Amino acid sequence: MADKRDYYESLGISKDAGEDEIKKAYRRLAKENHPDVNPGDKAAEARFKEIGEAYEVLSDSQKRANYDQFGHAGVDPSYAGAGGFNMDFGDIGNIFESFFGGGFSSSHRVNPNAPRRGEDIHSSSTISFFEACKGVSQRVKVSRTENCPDCGGNGCAPGTSARTCSDCSGTGQIKTGQRTPFGMISSVKPCLRCGGKGKTVTSACKSCNGSGRSRTEKTITVNIPAGIDDGQTLLVRDQGNHGINGGPKGDLSLTISVRPDPIFSRESYNILCEIPITYTQAVTGDDIVVPTIDGKVKYSLPEGTQPGTVFRLKGKGVNHLNSKHRGDQLITVIIEVPKNLTKPQKEALISYDKSLTGKNYEKRESFFSKLKDKFKE
Repeated sequence: MADKRDYYESLGISKDAGEDEIKKAYRRLAKENHPDVNPGDKAAEARFKEIGEAYEVLSDSQKRANYDQFGHAGVDPSYAGAGGFNMDFGDIGNIFESFFGGGFSSSHRVNPNAPRRGEDIHSSSTISFFEACKGVSQRVKVSRTENCPDCGGNGCAPGTSARTCSDCSGTGQIKTGQRTPFGMISSVKPCLRCGGKGKTVTSACKSCNGSGRSRTEKTITVNIPAGIDDGQTLLVRDQGNHGINGGPKGDLSLTISVRPDPIFSRESYNILCEIPITYTQAVTGDDIVVPTIDGKVKYSLPEGTQPGTVFRLKGKGVNHLNSKHRGDQLITVIIEVPKNLTKPQKEALISYDKSLTGKNYEKRESFFSKLKDKFKE
């Protein structure tokens, strides 16, 4: 564990980076190294996991504070009992308790055997535009800490069990006396032999080195709801790190990336689409076929449709999250000017244009009328 890379270095950020900078760096690197983007690339997969682990710590203010102060030992459970350290203020606390009424009483110490909730974790997943619109069940790989499967979380080698600590007789505390100028002062502090747990492991589990915890990769199925947008984060309950001493599991925060679609784009819960039409269709009107996320539909273009006109298909947009209400589809009409005309086609077009009058070109007639008045001034 000593050669584990610095989390700030993993994300390519400085130690004074703010929350937005951390999130921006994570999203960029996660997209670059995502297994879907780099199929079969083991180096990219390892880098993706490293980035996720770094973001899990640095995006949590408490974990980040622990990491800044103690390094990896402050946030990784596998460091427990393996060269870590305990800070004990028991003597100072009891002296203050004797004089000032218990502000530092040992009764306020956290019970090391009490159930503790597992930490939350973070991962990401990439889905298609249609999957985001319709919803999808996605299989997601996560790396989390679980109870060691070989010892069940007690840290003992198979066939052995923890024993009552001989130093504290299972209480987890040691009482000592200290002679001071004010007389004898008794103090209570956690037992150093058992770490305050009241039990000692005589034969440590080789799989987890006695920590009772192991880092495990799991593939879980997550139901991504219809209407989720690119960059949104989905909270998946009870899929984070497992709790300690029977405590509840943490949660998984899953950030969703949506691949762009070649035809559709999205604006809030509306779907945008550009449809090219011919000049003749715009002039005379026509029934055209419009693609939607539900399939193809027919739409009747009115006579005299102008370039850039936007038509609305009610209820053909994206589902609102956790709702049956849907947005609309907005169709922008693009009139394509024909190219590579033959000589007869050009002559026919010129003849047709000469047959038109100002009544056929209202905007053109209005523009030149205004322009004429302007020069009169």
